[in-house]
Amino acid sequence: MYVVSLCLDPTCPADEHRVTIRMFADDTQLYVHCGRDNTALTIVRLQHCVMDINHWMSANQLKLKVDKTELIWIGTKYSVTARNASFLSLRLGANVIPPSQHVRLLGVVISADLGLEKHVSNVSATCFHHLRQLRHIRRSLSTESATTLVHAFVTFRIDYCNVVFVAPKSVTGKLQRVLNAADRVVSGTRKFDHGLTQLLLHWLDVHERIKYKLCMMMRRCQDGPAPQYLAVHWSPVSETASRQHLRSAGSHQLTVPPHRRTTYGSRAFAVAGPLTWNSLPKRQRDPS
Repeated sequence: MYVVSLCLDPTCPADEHRVTIRMFADDTQLYVHCGRDNTALTIVRLQHCVMDINHWMSANQLKLKVDKTELIWIGTKYSVTARNASFLSLRLGANVIPPSQHVRLLGVVISADLGLEKHVSNVSATCFHHLRQLRHIRRSLSTESATTLVHAFVTFRIDYCNVVFVAPKSVTGKLQRVLNAADRVVSGTRKFDHGLTQLLLHWLDVHERIKYKLCMMMRRCQDGPAPQYLAVHWSPVSETASRQHLRSAGSHQLTVPPHRRTTYGSRAFAVAGPLTWNSLPKRQRDPS
């Protein structure tokens, strides 16, 4: 794939322009960090980087699809809205790419303020659509068949990239209502029957699914099979010089890095992962 060749190329344009690049089979993402006073220089640097990548692709008989190129400025609500939209546009030759409020990254809709309301609303709407279709044929299906279809069309969408749902219950509450509706379709219960998700189908609630996924990823980071960009975000308390004498050093806990903003910092994997891992009982944290 061309993304591999670009990554291995010693003259990669992204490195030359100090732009972080993330490459996938059919998607290439460029990231650059700047302050609010340096947006003009940053957009120029990004434009030059994209044009150099376009030249590299042309030399390798490939084409950059400008019509599918998207731009998003991520920050707080104040910092994003304080700038003129035309000033922050990306100019690629004769094409002007205005900034978007929402972009789709590997199936997850990300907003300019890192909010997940748009993504959760899209997932909920899609899931309820499939549940309405399944409800029409529920009488013709056995419980096992209905459960299989619900997992195929509904629950997998709730579980997909659900680690990013480390958010208030006001956000995950919509997904919990989807899960409750899926339970009623399978079990044939009524709307106001509470607690049947665990009793009848043994399904975890949304926040428990997120906690389970986070703990599994932290275990993989410690055992080795996790990607490198995740494995670097964990550190045992026993390896921290200033905390080796604490009781937590012998309980297999992880160091939680300091963070300031509860809106953003506590949702980062480097913070949410160790916090969730430390909340487990000691016998589950023991690697032996």
